[in-house]
Amino acid sequence: MKEMGDLTVPTTLDGLLEPLSRCLDAESAKRLLDFRVDPAIEARLDILGEKANEGTLSDAERSEYEAAINAADFISILKLKAQRHLRSNGS
Repeated sequence: MKEMGDLTVPTTLDGLLEPLSRCLDAESAKRLLDFRVDPAIEARLDILGEKANEGTLSDAERSEYEAAINAADFISILKLKAQRHLRSNGS
């Protein structure tokens, strides 16, 4: 595992995302950093999170919630890499 800020990332995932982050130009990296989740999606995740805490998720909801969390982790890691890319290039 490799430490990245507050995130711990398996080196395989890091190895996949590092070359991808180098494909970003300054504008793309900045746009990625500005990316925000749609409020309707955030609201749905809040509902699923509450149900998860209560232990009342259906199997379908659990799958949906886990996929969303994995996607959010992926986006967070890619944003961190974009930020580092911009800093290393003086942008």
